[in-house]
Amino acid sequence: MEVENQLSTWDGYVDWKNKPAIRGKHGGMLAASFVLVVEVLENLAFLANASNLVLYLDEFMHFSPTDSANSVTNFMGTAFLLALLGGFLSDAFFTTYQIYLISAAIEFLGLVILTVQAHSGSLKPTKCNPATTNIPCQQVHGAKAAMLFLGLYLVALGVGGIKGSLPAHGAEQFDGNTPQGRKQRSTFFNYFVFCLSCGALFAVTLVVWIEDNKGWEWGFGISTLTILLSIPIFLAGSTFYRNKIPNGSPLTTIIKVLVAAMLNTCMARSPSNAIASMATSPSPTPPSKEEGTIENHDKVVETFESPSQSLKFLNRAVINKPTFDTLKCSVQQVEEVKIVIKTLPIFVCTVMLNCCLAQLSTFSVQQAATMNTKLGSLKVPPASLPVFPVVFIMILAPVYDHIIIPFARRVTKSETGITHLQRIGIGLVLSIIAMAVAALVEIKRKRVATNSGLLDSTKPLPITFFWIAFQYLFLGSADLFTLAGLLEFFFTEAPVSMRSLATSLSWASLAMGYYLSTVIVSIVNSVTGDSKHKPWLSGRNLNQHHLERFYWLMCALSALNFLHYLFWATRYKYRSKGSN
Repeated sequence: MEVENQLSTWDGYVDWKNKPAIRGKHGGMLAASFVLVVEVLENLAFLANASNLVLYLDEFMHFSPTDSANSVTNFMGTAFLLALLGGFLSDAFFTTYQIYLISAAIEFLGLVILTVQAHSGSLKPTKCNPATTNIPCQQVHGAKAAMLFLGLYLVALGVGGIKGSLPAHGAEQFDGNTPQGRKQRSTFFNYFVFCLSCGALFAVTLVVWIEDNKGWEWGFGISTLTILLSIPIFLAGSTFYRNKIPNGSPLTTIIKVLVAAMLNTCMARSPSNAIASMATSPSPTPPSKEEGTIENHDKVVETFESPSQSLKFLNRAVINKPTFDTLKCSVQQVEEVKIVIKTLPIFVCTVMLNCCLAQLSTFSVQQAATMNTKLGSLKVPPASLPVFPVVFIMILAPVYDHIIIPFARRVTKSETGITHLQRIGIGLVLSIIAMAVAALVEIKRKRVATNSGLLDSTKPLPITFFWIAFQYLFLGSADLFTLAGLLEFFFTEAPVSMRSLATSLSWASLAMGYYLSTVIVSIVNSVTGDSKHKPWLSGRNLNQHHLERFYWLMCALSALNFLHYLFWATRYKYRSKGSN
């Protein structure tokens, strides 16, 4: 009876009451469906303001175009970077279930502050008209600026916690030791990106229109109510969730192995201080059922007799007599750290793509604002342009999951059909094309401005904003391939004890992309500006910028980055079953 009871539980998982999770009762697609619904609402709350924030800072807080673009990229970069904190806490001290609830409450508080400021004229800078010199436009400062950034970065903290916990929470609902569970998990990641797009669709259409036509207090208010609504919906799935028990700080393991390897390398080698168990076998001896693992319900336990020969410098962490007892490392810990290190080059290679994606919420929005945004009698807000990639992703995601992947599985005779790294590579190629298209569209836009005599004017140009849609479509497609591929790659490749933190690297890549965008813009302005020439990206009039040169530069950097990616991707060896 005791054995039967043990077999009926998910080893390493508990329910919301901290009791052992039961097989057949907890986990599965039903539990993950609550996560998908919550992701629609969460992303709506976040993107409703992030997609249009550059114009809010420009028009109401009187930032310059470059300052507003950099402020948005810094805000979004911080939000995604804080996903690492959410992932770390989910692995180390709390469950993903708990981290989501805490983070949603923090984001709610930040949105309340932004709503109050947007509603009260006394909390914003004095209105001004850039065309007149009587009332100078003064950028927000002092206590008003403090309130703005307090609200923004509370939102960023909340978003980071949610991004770091919610994808891993959904993926943990599936049994990774069965082909059906792995396929369902892959479907979950595809539909997670689909739900991201659903939230974005409402954000960049309905909410952005309300912000532009009814006032920003309404837009912030809708976001506040949306994130508040997500909390009871998430709680409604509590009885179905299985929550991974925190295994302690993964960073502690990583730091301990690295420090032990460095200190032990400095020690004189002796027979009594040899690498543990090296005489037993020169490499790991895997069990027969699955390479490097044994199955224990859903919990995959790594089994190694001795360190592998890859990244051999870390093997010095495993010796019979370490420098300090606190630095004593097991072979399993060393191999887990090796796995994490091997995934880092893939992470680095996706940063440039996300730097390109950053342009969707900055310069691309400003480009559209200078063009004819009328669709019949309807004036389309420039920040609604992301509707093009959003709709395309919503169409492509189900097609990819139900048509492309099954066909690829039959052709390649593999479980995944298209490997995670192949999927990421497709996204990188699409980003190169997107930047080339963006440069060509900007050349056409400025030619229209010159021919119309509006180069020095702020009036709308006689060219439809639909031209901008082309770069959005390519970047949107790149985002679908890369983000879903990265989320699944990091989750499946990472050790069980580090999955939330590893999955957060997908969002950290976005963060690094936004920060890199800010750095590149600053460097470009510094290098191209001198006493005779204005910097490429300075001034309030976008027509005076050399944005097309900036896009060509991004295209060239993306091409070089893709070559860098190929170097690492072709050398990477998958560790998990179902990854290749």
